[in-house]
Amino acid sequence: MIERAGRVVGGPTPIAAALAIVTAVAALALTAAPAGSQTRPAPAPNPVLEARAITRMVTAAEVADWARERRDAPAMIVAARMLGDIPTRRENGDEPFLTHAALLDEAETFAGGDRVLLDQISRERSPDKGVRASPFGAGPIVVVRRLRARETYSFTIEARRNEVLRVAAIGDGDTNIDLALRDQNGAVVCSDGSLDHYPVCTVARPQAGPIRIEIVNRGEVWSRVQILTN
Repeated sequence: MIERAGRVVGGPTPIAAALAIVTAVAALALTAAPAGSQTRPAPAPNPVLEARAITRMVTAAEVADWARERRDAPAMIVAARMLGDIPTRRENGDEPFLTHAALLDEAETFAGGDRVLLDQISRERSPDKGVRASPFGAGPIVVVRRLRARETYSFTIEARRNEVLRVAAIGDGDTNIDLALRDQNGAVVCSDGSLDHYPVCTVARPQAGPIRIEIVNRGEVWSRVQILTN
């Protein structure tokens, strides 16, 4: 069975869900206090938990876009908090731009001189706010690439039989990004060309073997793309 994460026909749109999260969580984001930290062993990779983390990160990107358009500091704090308990496994490439710290920097810019918001942002930056016991396992693999206008970037991963595979490609917002997954015979097993900059593909029960991931910059300018895989 093949499905696309976050693209449910007849259901609420991703941005509608994102706005609902902003409404529900904003008050908590302004009042939450820091918790103590503990040192724990690194969790073993878990494809199901990491797939959920990717969905959360894409939703955070949508909330951040909504906040950015309106220069809404509380909403940007919510987007940052959505990333706060997700560990990631970074590979070589540029620095990730969709991060807890980066979104808090934007929230601070939007806050102006509002002391309540600045205090909340300061608490969110506290070392005690780091990932402690994450519900998302070891977190997704993250790599950032710069794609020239109309460029296609591709790489191959090894799928495990019946082990959920989820891939997302979060652009920096300057262009639309497309995503496709192909099996070893070149057949497309999942694609997302939704005319946005955070396409997602999920293959629920893949066959074992190589999967080629293709990411396309559809715009006329270069763009950074933060690629997530479980």
